[in-house]
Amino acid sequence: MRRIHLLGALILSLGLMGMAVPAQADTLVKQSVAALATPKNLTSLDDAQVHFVTVPTAYANATNPHGVNTIASNQGSAVTFTTKYLLPIPGYQHQAWGDPQSSAVVGQYLYVVYCPTAWQNRGRIVRFDMSALAQLNATPRQIQMVYTTAANHSAQEQQIRAAIKVGPAFATGHGQSLAYDWATQKFYMWCDKESAPRVNLSKYGVLQQISASTLAPVHKIQFRLKSKTLNVPGGHVLAFDQAGHAYFWTRPDPVNVYLYQGTIQNNRVHFQLTKQILEHGPGTCVQSMAYNPHNDRLYLVADDSIASLPVSKLGQLTSDDVTWTGFDSTREFEGLTFGDDGQAYLMSNHNPEILTSNSLNW
Repeated sequence: MRRIHLLGALILSLGLMGMAVPAQADTLVKQSVAALATPKNLTSLDDAQVHFVTVPTAYANATNPHGVNTIASNQGSAVTFTTKYLLPIPGYQHQAWGDPQSSAVVGQYLYVVYCPTAWQNRGRIVRFDMSALAQLNATPRQIQMVYTTAANHSAQEQQIRAAIKVGPAFATGHGQSLAYDWATQKFYMWCDKESAPRVNLSKYGVLQQISASTLAPVHKIQFRLKSKTLNVPGGHVLAFDQAGHAYFWTRPDPVNVYLYQGTIQNNRVHFQLTKQILEHGPGTCVQSMAYNPHNDRLYLVADDSIASLPVSKLGQLTSDDVTWTGFDSTREFEGLTFGDDGQAYLMSNHNPEILTSNSLNW
């Protein structure tokens, strides 16, 4: 019996050597002080140029599911997005990567959060080395099929795989909030566990810091976003400006938009509802939020509808400060992010892809 146990232990040990090593456990800080403040005198801004776009009954698929697509504005500030990458289908180890949730571009890297529906509030982050992909002259179609069986026999596809880092699975929540703090050079995202899309299960806000190297959480802060009668379970989207201020927006009713500004430190989070409520939101679904360092503006993203406003005038916005761009693609706008040069990257679903803009200031 002793010999059998030793043999079993040896087999188990050899088996574990071939498995991925779990990411180091992240730390959790529970903040006891309320993390939300509300200004005394809230005002409303009539941003009538922003058109509310209702979520379509059914999202449209890409016109060219294996080629180049364009999504061009048809109203407001003009911009056209063109396919840069068709994201892999199937994903790593044939996982369901048909529904990416958020993205971030920092330097040469594109980070994408995947949260397959069947995983129930869990997901992973995948990092694409855009510099390496450019050197390989990787086409959108090659990137799309990089994890297919046929790609196993292609030396080019193997090199493309080497330019893609797949992070470990962890509790992501909905996953629509990966954001880069330009000031501290750290990644953060909400862990907004949901029973259904945009139906938060937790009464707490939880922010997790993500390691850029391991692509896994290294630190979490749990807190209450509560101020008098205002109680927010947590943000759904997230963005940072160059000064390190954090932002998220909500649509608490069918009309208005609430915009929050705050700071995130190692053991403390603080947000404040900005004193101007926007009377016209961009659309039904709070899909994304982005900051453009080229023009110092925040972008509020809904499907086929994007509103933009200057950071420097928050709280003192006029209607003329707010711009809007409308589209008629009926595609799902999952994420928007900007490189440090102002290049915009739009992530759309059905079929998933990354598209880049033809303008740095729109």
